[in-house]
Amino acid sequence: MAANTCFTVEQLMEKLSNSGRKYDLEKIKMAGEYAKSLHEGQFRVSGEPYISHPVAVAEIVSDLGLDTNSICAALLHDTVEDCSDKTDLKEIESKFGAETAMLVDGLTKMVTLNIEDKEEAHIENLRKMLLAMSKDIRVIFIKLCDRLHNMRTLAVKADPKRRKTALETMYVYAPLAHRLGMQKIKQELENLCISYLDPIGYAEIKQYIDDKYGQSVGFIENVRGIVDKKLRENNIHFELAGRIKSVYSIYRKMFNQGKSFDEIYDFYAMRIIVDTELECYTALGLIHEMFKSVPGRFKDYISTPKPNMYRSLHTTVIGRDGIPFEVQIRTWEMHHIAEYGICAHWKYKSGEKSKADIDNKLEWISRLIETESNTTDPDEFLEAIKTDIFHDETFVFTPKGDVIALPLGSTVIDFAYAIHSGVGNSMIGAKINGMIVPIERAPVTGDIVEILTSSSSKGPSRDWLNIVKTSEARTKIRSWFKREKRAENIVAGKAMVDAEFKRWSHGYTESQRNDVVAAVGQRIGYMSADDLYNTLGYGGIALSKVAGKFKDEFERTVMVEGEGEQAADITVEQVKTVAPKNIKSNGGIIVDGLEGCLVKFARCCNPLPGDSVIGFITRGHGVSVHKSDCPNVRLGKENPENADRWVEAYWEEKKSGTVDLYEAQISIYVFDRMGIIADISVALSDMKVQLLQINTSKYGSEGAIVNLKISCKNVDHYHSIVSKLKSIEGVNDITRGYAQ
Repeated sequence: MAANTCFTVEQLMEKLSNSGRKYDLEKIKMAGEYAKSLHEGQFRVSGEPYISHPVAVAEIVSDLGLDTNSICAALLHDTVEDCSDKTDLKEIESKFGAETAMLVDGLTKMVTLNIEDKEEAHIENLRKMLLAMSKDIRVIFIKLCDRLHNMRTLAVKADPKRRKTALETMYVYAPLAHRLGMQKIKQELENLCISYLDPIGYAEIKQYIDDKYGQSVGFIENVRGIVDKKLRENNIHFELAGRIKSVYSIYRKMFNQGKSFDEIYDFYAMRIIVDTELECYTALGLIHEMFKSVPGRFKDYISTPKPNMYRSLHTTVIGRDGIPFEVQIRTWEMHHIAEYGICAHWKYKSGEKSKADIDNKLEWISRLIETESNTTDPDEFLEAIKTDIFHDETFVFTPKGDVIALPLGSTVIDFAYAIHSGVGNSMIGAKINGMIVPIERAPVTGDIVEILTSSSSKGPSRDWLNIVKTSEARTKIRSWFKREKRAENIVAGKAMVDAEFKRWSHGYTESQRNDVVAAVGQRIGYMSADDLYNTLGYGGIALSKVAGKFKDEFERTVMVEGEGEQAADITVEQVKTVAPKNIKSNGGIIVDGLEGCLVKFARCCNPLPGDSVIGFITRGHGVSVHKSDCPNVRLGKENPENADRWVEAYWEEKKSGTVDLYEAQISIYVFDRMGIIADISVALSDMKVQLLQINTSKYGSEGAIVNLKISCKNVDHYHSIVSKLKSIEGVNDITRGYAQ
């Protein structure tokens, strides 16, 4: 479809009326008029009324054959974000129903990604996208249509904005379209991206295509005539179409593979669409009868479909003029799925069986979400995204003939875990094409892989974590170690920490090491030193992610204590000899009577601005600040030996406009239902509250406790967060601090 940014609501309604599909036209018209009224007075960079964009997106959505609610969501997708003073999700739900509101909500949460930002913010955006897709796949269909129209109208933006949007599209949205099998959208996105990222290269290849096509029109028409006649003689009902390889496809082969124009054999292609699968193979035989095939250039994606459901026969042959060309042969159903991927599958199928089939095809989304929940390393999650979405595939066979699709470079261990976690955990070796191979061997497309297992196997090796390529295998291996080998994990974790500590050339005792690990562990959400040792041991967190924290804590406590620096050990006598004065600490706390002392917040109660606080003079660690009603304060004051170590403390008055963030711990008692963690995460994200740590535990037969560590401004902010979380379905109670 050519870009048409001035497409109106009236034209959209006329197109839908003439489509022959069953739409609720009244509802769509109401959504269009409502969106038009909300966007009144808003304009795009081009100067066109803003409503032209959602209407154009709705038209692309209708071209995909999606339903009434999808078209309404496309029309309304920018209203909540851009017209928040005029409407909200509740208003949209009351006017257009819960389903439309849910789709609009999913689209609103899918904020702009910054492909040049590799840090936690980028990971959070990708996670939101995956969560939205997992709830309803139509969200990503509409988002791809939204991105396609933005790319079609990108020329009016400034060059830096064009480049940023094109990069984001090339590395996130085009691969997602490919992973979902939506080749038509994927190819247009890629061509538009390369026209902005490398306009000179794009223009050069396009000129070459135009010149070569002009020289070969006679050849193409001649081949079409020969094929047409042969298929008719054999009574095959067909449709024949010729095509030229896209600009981006040629660009990638030339610049990534170093090929010249003359080395691109599938520049010309012919597509034959027939009625049945049997006719596909009949037509293939006729093509090979008429033309000489190029060795190694035949691919049967009908018997071995791609992971994105693509099915077709591909063969490259030499024409009578000595010019090679590719022939693709498929049925009409295969053609629709090749063009629109899972979107076509969603459109044409219905019922529980189909829903299960679609869920199975989207299992890779669930695997990525599982990977994200099982690692605290954002870099690893990003790597899993790259591997599981943006990868080339290898197609490997089981001995029974089943096809397993793996990312290129995957090992036989990845293959074993792709079959089942039980197969991977009991694996003792592997064969490729009947020959024993090392477990790090990477099979290639067409290989038959047999996994050798044993009931007496002691489970996977820790070394496998450094060998496997897929996030699925890595997650399953870690789960086994986490479940089966806690004692060994703790030993392995201690060895890793010892090796790190010894690099600092400073003596320490086992007790000091455990104290440092416990302190760091509590800051990042672990209840004890052993819990953190365990996680390090099974690979749940990389040592490199906590090594800096260990060193800071080590220098702050062990080294300072050993050197006897006065700032680390404050006595009651020192308090009495210093004239009363107000000294501000880095944490925003003022402690009466102390000067130059170290002040830290007690981990048992994590006080927040607004809480009444009190200080306790520790032995070797400065002043520890507690909430006045902390149970440890009550117990501490009952001990006569510590009675004179308690000092007055209070919060510094903040200057207007300054905001500090503090750590707050929350325990949420929930009914253990599917999706409760996702709903809590989304609620925090909506409030722009940073989630620092999350862990869960069982509570009773059907309940669970979700322990969170979040960033919080003060007590009032904490109460507003709690109020929002309590509105989530399945949340029974919320308490401050971690549940024991």
